[in-house]
Amino acid sequence: MRDYLTVGEASVTLGVSRSTLRNWDKAGKLKPYRHPVNGYRLYKRHELEALLHEIRSRQ
Repeated sequence: MRDYLTVGEASVTLGVSRSTLRNWDKAGKLKPYRHPVNGYRLYKRHELEALLHEIRSRQ
């Protein structure tokens, strides 16, 4: 599970709010995975790093 981040960890990594992450999920910018036991949203670390790189390259 080290390759996955929670909503809180992902929001800190990307520098956005948790609500923004949920909106990006709905818009299809991110694909959340679900924890097999509790159903919480999880994000793959390498997908977040790719998105962060894309965001920074646009600035």
